[in-house]
Amino acid sequence: MSTTALPRPGASQAPTALTLWGYLVPRHLGTAIILAVIALGMGIVARSMGFPLWRSVLPGTILFGSAIVIRWYHDRSTYGPLVALMVALISFQSGHGVEHIAQWIQYHLLGYTLRVSTGLISAADTELVHFVWNWGVLLVMLRLFWLGMRNPWAWMMLVWSIAHTGEHTYLYVRHLMVLDVLQSFGEATLTAQGLPGIFGRDGWLARSPLTAGTWVCTIPGLTTATRLDVHFWWNVGETALMFVAAHTHISHQRQRSAR
Repeated sequence: MSTTALPRPGASQAPTALTLWGYLVPRHLGTAIILAVIALGMGIVARSMGFPLWRSVLPGTILFGSAIVIRWYHDRSTYGPLVALMVALISFQSGHGVEHIAQWIQYHLLGYTLRVSTGLISAADTELVHFVWNWGVLLVMLRLFWLGMRNPWAWMMLVWSIAHTGEHTYLYVRHLMVLDVLQSFGEATLTAQGLPGIFGRDGWLARSPLTAGTWVCTIPGLTTATRLDVHFWWNVGETALMFVAAHTHISHQRQRSAR
């Protein structure tokens, strides 16, 4: 008599049972709502006590990040490593996108200057943080490819992320070079944050002899947008491609399972 190994509970059935939205919504939605209310309450209390915005938001950010990590750990046994990592990446990147939306609102709607339009957690708006974050996102994307998430949208997502990471690598290297020059002149207390990158106003494309004054500079925003807008659209594109690539992967899995 032959025996057939039973699948891990929920692991093989998950792709045919859920859409992307079903994966993203916490299974314990009530607990998630309670945590969100607690985080909001902590932020309001901190602001009323005179704490700066970034310190008021930090506890909620830590709570949000911890919840994603815990959920990823449990999702691995239920949905498998690919879906668990995909959901964690989209959750973290969406949270990161909130920061860029906040910066956009501060500058374009509230009338803040570029210098003070630093989002909710201004202490994290540094070249090092952006450099590490984008390399982390790229490495996770490569891991998703290794696990089997390959479709045309996923390839576009990967190319976009490589270009985005290249921009922040360029920015970080420039940052270190300018800091070194400032220190050589005894100006160790000055900052070199917020330098232009490859794209946007005063960026490499706008200044390079290879592209300055050519048709490249006629593309709207490519060599004229502020750094804030450049990185807002970098993140909008990256997050949108993540969602479409993940939706496409899950749809293909459901179709294969149905056949």
